[in-house]
Amino acid sequence: MFKALRYFGWPLLTGILIAMLIIQRFPQWVGLPSQDVNLQQAPQTTRIMQGPVSYADAVTLAAPAVANLYTTKVVNKSAHPLFEDPQFRRFFGDNLPKQRRWESSLGSAVIMSPEGYLLTNNHVTSGADQIVVALKDGRETLARVIGSDPETDLAVLKIDLKNLPAITIGRSDNIRIGDVSLAIGNPFGVGQTVTMGIISATGRNQLGLNNYEDFIQTDAAINPGNSGGALVDANGNLIGINTAIFSKSGGSQGIGFAIPVKLALEVMKSIVEHGQVIRGWLGIEVQPLSQELAESFGMKDRPGIVVAGIFREGPAAKAGLQLGDVILSINGEPAGDGRKSMNQVARIKPNEKITIEVMRNGQPLKLIAEVGLRPPPAPAASQEKK
Repeated sequence: MFKALRYFGWPLLTGILIAMLIIQRFPQWVGLPSQDVNLQQAPQTTRIMQGPVSYADAVTLAAPAVANLYTTKVVNKSAHPLFEDPQFRRFFGDNLPKQRRWESSLGSAVIMSPEGYLLTNNHVTSGADQIVVALKDGRETLARVIGSDPETDLAVLKIDLKNLPAITIGRSDNIRIGDVSLAIGNPFGVGQTVTMGIISATGRNQLGLNNYEDFIQTDAAINPGNSGGALVDANGNLIGINTAIFSKSGGSQGIGFAIPVKLALEVMKSIVEHGQVIRGWLGIEVQPLSQELAESFGMKDRPGIVVAGIFREGPAAKAGLQLGDVILSINGEPAGDGRKSMNQVARIKPNEKITIEVMRNGQPLKLIAEVGLRPPPAPAASQEKK
């Protein structure tokens, strides 16, 4: 018996093990339910991604049209730090010797046309006594300021050089969240640099940066020196002017903002043609229609904005608008967002008449107002931007 087990035991054991493996792998052969999880597999493709692996062509197209800016201004400072001490100045007065010093800063600009018009940020050139433009091809020249618009933080420069590589204009109103974005500028003065990210958001406002805000948000690295540089799409087309970042450290933390090229072109055109930005103005201050106010006015489901202030002799006052009126629409456009509605008015030419639908004491009214010219903004404390 032992000899039989010796000769037949191991083959028999091996056969049993093979049978068990077959039953486990192919249970349907023996009528047992399968324990496999059915997963939906993606179809095999020859390409891993939709977009290009390299954005070198986009950079080659756009980079020559982005220039470095070097600005300097003359400041009068006390000859000695002791002279700045309040106690010292109170004793000796303000007629202390001062020294003239040159302060320099840097930024970027975008060549918008072969004629030499450049766009940059107002905070880059504001107060500068000299602006030097350095092109990617090595040429340098002085620039003059054609005009600026602090309310959007844009400035238009002019240089007198030939054969300028103008940037290709894109469509900022067609961009989508998730699109690739490339930021080109001169961060920290190290020279022209390109960083890549995606469009994180569009239509950002109420950030407290400018009076007119409609920012593109990107996580492409934007650092000091990038201000006024180009934000381009994956094809190298300009979609924005890099303007500011949110940062606790002073460097990029993945939250950068650019002015859409559509808005930038409107500002540039007005400055070139008129020397300033022409904006429509109603002469009112508005506030959101809160739920409590809406219920008190009997307007639970209708959007609107509340007139919180009226300038005397302004267009709105002349049209009969009153404090507490709820603006429902302007020229047929619903007025659910005060900033958007005021931006809508700003795009209307002065002296044009508009229809304002309001709710007053529960009664709907239609008023006709003649849009005025927005006065220059009052000087404000400068804000640090990157």
